[in-house]
Amino acid sequence: MTNSNAINIEPLVVAVIGLGYVGLPLAAEFGKRRPVVGFDINTRRIEELVSGKDSTLEVSSEELVESSQLSFSSDVEALRACNVFIVTVPTPIDEHKRPDLTPLIKASETIGKVLKIGDIVIYESTVYPGATEEDCVPVLERVSGLVFNKDFYAGYSPERINPGDKEHRVTTIKKVTSGSTPRIADVVDELYASIITAGTHKAPSIRVAEAAKVIENTQRDLNIALVNELAIIFNKMGIDTEAVLEAAGTKWNFLPFRPGLVGGHCIGVDPYYLTHKAQSLGYNPEVILAGRRINDSMGCYVAGELVKAMLKKRIQVFGAKVLVLGLAFKENCPDLRNTRVVDVIKELNAYNIDVDVFDPWASSEQAQHEYGITLTQSPSEGGYDAMLIAVGHSQFREMGCAAIRELGKPSHILYDLKFIFDAKESDIRL
Repeated sequence: MTNSNAINIEPLVVAVIGLGYVGLPLAAEFGKRRPVVGFDINTRRIEELVSGKDSTLEVSSEELVESSQLSFSSDVEALRACNVFIVTVPTPIDEHKRPDLTPLIKASETIGKVLKIGDIVIYESTVYPGATEEDCVPVLERVSGLVFNKDFYAGYSPERINPGDKEHRVTTIKKVTSGSTPRIADVVDELYASIITAGTHKAPSIRVAEAAKVIENTQRDLNIALVNELAIIFNKMGIDTEAVLEAAGTKWNFLPFRPGLVGGHCIGVDPYYLTHKAQSLGYNPEVILAGRRINDSMGCYVAGELVKAMLKKRIQVFGAKVLVLGLAFKENCPDLRNTRVVDVIKELNAYNIDVDVFDPWASSEQAQHEYGITLTQSPSEGGYDAMLIAVGHSQFREMGCAAIRELGKPSHILYDLKFIFDAKESDIRL
């Protein structure tokens, strides 16, 4: 393939390694046009997908049927027929906020076992600039015994999936692509262009593509940190933050960010990949880390504001019962990864407050497994000293403020963290 003058991607057989929120939609789109093996080490996930169901709700049963050339497997041997491997595994941080490349390294080891001459390995997982060629490629070489850019090649095309977003899908979001040689960059770009209707942008190098990805969410993180800090300042001044943002938003170039908890697999994680790399080079990224500190502290701040509001209303804090509405990291999505609602819950527990958590989107099993939280299925009417709307699920909007207040005791606090109701309808807002 790589010795031919013409770029022909038709013989390519794709493997997508990791079938989560990123990998499955990508595999499903490719599976409509070419042979694809969707690979995941989680056998339960494979069984679920083979049965035509996706618990992440990113791909419908009908879409899975339409992907007629897509097959699923947890057997490494199923990957031998493939010559393009796309890695979409998580890239989390550890308890010390350091990048954890373990899933990426293990995926590279798996691919290395079946890697052949002429194959291409494309990474989509968020990393710091240089990780593909400095951390992943050596693993591929070691396990396969092949030589990089002679026997096999690499590419990087950062994922831009927005969980729960039914408007901006994998095909309608412009895709950044790159390759380890100019020719492979063309092949990778053509491969993605075959499914991405929004078009592609071919970066001049893998490192540029990696850097582009990691700053996308770093920029959003800093913007949210700014409005979070503004919210804290305005709260001390007795000014409604949302009213301020609405007024400022009348200017054409004002950016419409809102304060809140910053979680999820991207915005709350990606900046640490960039700061880790910067610090390894002897530079301390003060602005980025300051933004992270502000956003990471918001859970404690929210809990503290709720406790203050309860005290002002002479509600006994010790032993109080609080209902937290929402656990997912964003609205109308079951994704619990790195949700910062848990920070609020832990801080309330530290005040000896009994917390119930209700989320109609989240999996009870996952909540228990990931955070040790038992979701309540039916909140007790008239049983709560305070209700905190932590996630703006459509179900909470549809319930209406009056119905949510009915869950509270005669004297209670309603904290609308997500601004889903008018200011006059809640007791406090962020």
